[in-house]
Amino acid sequence: MDDSVRKRSVTIAGHRTSFSLEDAFWQELVGIAERRNVTLAELVVEIDSDRDGNLSSALRLYVLRDLQNRLASQTSNQTPGQTQTGPGAAGAPDDAPGPDKQA
Repeated sequence: MDDSVRKRSVTIAGHRTSFSLEDAFWQELVGIAERRNVTLAELVVEIDSDRDGNLSSALRLYVLRDLQNRLASQTSNQTPGQTQTGPGAAGAPDDAPGPDKQA
């Protein structure tokens, strides 16, 4: 995935506005809009109406919060005694292969 910053434009309250986002954040925003059954423009308007800083930062923070909430939801939906597996999972042995270790 390309991590260069790209300028994007949407219409908010009848006028075009632009923001800059990396492709990873853009793809997550598109996914959030699809999951919520709203257009991307509607999602950006919602985020824009609640923001304190600049729009690009607000969009990135929104994506981060969405990912954090989804991760917390997945973790809390595990049945008692069920554990996550794989590299980096909580409670994984220190010698388990991970991104920095080779098997």
